[in-house]
Amino acid sequence: MKARVHVTLKTGVLDPQGEAVRHSLGALGFEGVGEVRIGKVIELEVAETDRAAAEARVREMCEKLLANTVIENYAVEIA
Repeated sequence: MKARVHVTLKTGVLDPQGEAVRHSLGALGFEGVGEVRIGKVIELEVAETDRAAAEARVREMCEKLLANTVIENYAVEIA
């Protein structure tokens, strides 16, 4: 099964990369852009054939490695 994990910074955590992108967009003439937050998408191929087992396994991966749960949120999609 394929899994996709969306990792984003939690609300209230400063995002200097997002701020740099927001500033650069303004400098390029793209007015009216508010807050910009940068995240990441991780795509995985997992061996599980059961959807619930695959999601549980990917969530375990997120808790142990893929996301820093102190400052990041994550969402798992199983396809």
